[in-house]
Amino acid sequence: MIAMSDDVISELEAQERDLVFDGFSNADAWRLGCLLVEMAGELPVAIDIRRGTQQLFHAGLEGSAADNDAWIARKVRVVERYAASSYLVGRRLAAKGQELDAGMGVNPADYAAHGGAFPIRIRNVGVVGVVTVSGLPRPTTTPSW
Repeated sequence: MIAMSDDVISELEAQERDLVFDGFSNADAWRLGCLLVEMAGELPVAIDIRRGTQQLFHAGLEGSAADNDAWIARKVRVVERYAASSYLVGRRLAAKGQELDAGMGVNPADYAAHGGAFPIRIRNVGVVGVVTVSGLPRPTTTPSW
C-alpha cells in the first residue's frame, strides 16, 4: 500500500514540476477558465481561477451549488499555505497517517486537502495563484492530466 501511495505522490510531484508557466496574465486566466468550462461539458462543477487574492475567473455550471464555492475556498487555502495541489497535500498526509486538522495548526472547516485545487506556478517565481474545480467525484486512481 505504501509503494502505491509513493508512486501516486511521485506522479503528482512530477505533474507540479512540469506544469509551470512563464507568466500568467488575466487573459491567460480567461482562456484557461473557458477551456476548463468546455472540457467540463455537462458536469455540475464550479471553476475558479485566482492570482493572489484576485479572482480572475469563476463559473458555476448547471447543477453546481454555493457549496462548491465553499469547497473552492477551503481547497485554495491549502494550496496557498502549502504551495502544492490540494490532492498532493492530502496524499502526503495520508501516506504518513495524518490529517489536515488542528494538530497541524489549521481548522478543518477552513481547509480541505482533497483533489481539485492546483497551484499556478511561474518559472523562477513560485506559486502566484490557484486554479480549482469543485464538484467532481473523488478519484479512485491517479488523474492523468
